[in-house]
Amino acid sequence: MTDYCTIEDIETQTSTPTLIQLTSDDGQEEVDRVVAQEAILYSSTLIDGYLRGRYTLPLDTHFPLLRILAIDLSIYRLYTRRMRNEMPEVIENNYKNAIATLRDIQKGVITLQSENDSLETASFNAEEYKTNKDIIDRLFSKERMLEY
Repeated sequence: MTDYCTIEDIETQTSTPTLIQLTSDDGQEEVDRVVAQEAILYSSTLIDGYLRGRYTLPLDTHFPLLRILAIDLSIYRLYTRRMRNEMPEVIENNYKNAIATLRDIQKGVITLQSENDSLETASFNAEEYKTNKDIIDRLFSKERMLEY
């Protein structure tokens, strides 16, 4: 399994004091890395669940979108430890948006683009799309066109 983000990514997004508050159970003055890593494991497992069947896992390429989704999912998981009944709206919205994005990736509405993909390689590739139509189906006679 691939971790799609790091503890440092989460810390950058939230702040060190907030991450300490979300992870520390015994009043420690530092981030509990075990708790933070559990949240990352949750997000990575969830992402893999949505990607399974569409992509070969584990992914061998880094995708910035998955990193962003993993950060949002991990932060949500950490907040549920402390503030289940008082979840900040922005955290809950980020979680819902991350799940919606994962569903779109799963359906093929959104395709993953790696940091190394150029605009040309991310553009349309006819070999990737299948249809049940052939060249004859695209030809319209004069009589057919007059029907419209």
